[in-house]
Amino acid sequence: MLDQFWDWIAGVFGRIGDVSVYWLMLALALKTAESALIAVGWRNILRAAYPRSGLSFKTSWGASQGGTAINAFTPAQAGTAAMIGIFRTSIRGSSVAGVTSATVVQSLFFTGVSVVMVILALIFRPRTVSKGSPSDETGGFLAEPPVLIALVVLAFLVALRLLWPRLKPRLEKTWHQIKAGGAILRDWRRYAREVALPCGLSYCCRIGVNVVFMAAFSIPVTPFTVFMVAASHMLSGLFAITPGGVGQTQALDVATLRSHASAEDIAAFSITQDAILTIWNVVLGVIVMVWAFGFGAAKNLLFRRDKQPAPA
Repeated sequence: MLDQFWDWIAGVFGRIGDVSVYWLMLALALKTAESALIAVGWRNILRAAYPRSGLSFKTSWGASQGGTAINAFTPAQAGTAAMIGIFRTSIRGSSVAGVTSATVVQSLFFTGVSVVMVILALIFRPRTVSKGSPSDETGGFLAEPPVLIALVVLAFLVALRLLWPRLKPRLEKTWHQIKAGGAILRDWRRYAREVALPCGLSYCCRIGVNVVFMAAFSIPVTPFTVFMVAASHMLSGLFAITPGGVGQTQALDVATLRSHASAEDIAAFSITQDAILTIWNVVLGVIVMVWAFGFGAAKNLLFRRDKQPAPA
C-alpha cells in the first residue's frame, strides 16, 4: 500500500523545491493547527455523546488525523472507516451507529459552508461546478420500464412487511444509538461553542494554507481568487474519484483561475500544494498516532488495516 505512495513522493520533491522554506513552514503550521482544531471538535462531540468516556484530545487527534492519513493514499474513504473503528474501541459503551452519527454532527458546519460555496460558485463560475460534478448515474435506472420499477418497489415493500417484526427491535436500538451520537445537538449553544467555533477556526487555517501557496507561486491573492480556490478544492473533495481528488483538483484550479494567472503557474501551485499537503497529512498522521496509541498500534493501522485497531 505504501510502496506506491513512496514512489509518488520521489516524483514530487522537485516541485516542492520551488517553495521557499518560509512559505513551507508557515503552510505546515497552519495545516497542523487545522488538524488539531478538528480534533478538538471531535473530542467535544464524543464527550457529549458518551460523558463517562473521558475521551482525551490525544486520542481524538490520533483517530481523526490517522483517518486523514489513510484517506490520503487509499480510495473509498478507508481512513474514515478506520477512524470510526478507533473511536469505537477507544470509547467504552460506544457503538458503530453512535460514532457514525457523530461523523454527521462533525460535518454539519462544513456541509453548510459547502452549500453556500456551491451556490456562490454557481453564480460566479457555473462551468467550474459542472466540471467538478460527476455525471448523472441514476439515469440508467430511471430509464427502465415503469413496470419493472413498480415490481422492484412492490418486492421491497413485501419483504419489509414480512421482516418488520424482527427488524423493529433492532431499528429501535440503532435509533437510540444514533441519537446518543448526536447528543450535543440538544444544546445549540454548546454546539456553537464546542464544535462550530473550532471547526470555523480550522476552516480559516485551511484558507490560510491556500493563501500561503498562492503567494508562494505569485497567484494574485484577492478575496475573489481565494474564494474560487477554496470552492475548487471543495468541489474536488466532494466529487473525488482518485484519493485526495488528485488530478481533478488541478483541472478545477486551472479552470477557476485561468483569467488571473498563467496555466503553468496555476498547475505548479495546485500540484505542489497537493503534493506537500498529502505528504504532511501522512507524516503528521503517523506522528500523532504514535503519540496517542504507541508504535505498534500505529503500525497495525497503517500496514494491516484489516486487523482491528488496538489503541491504548
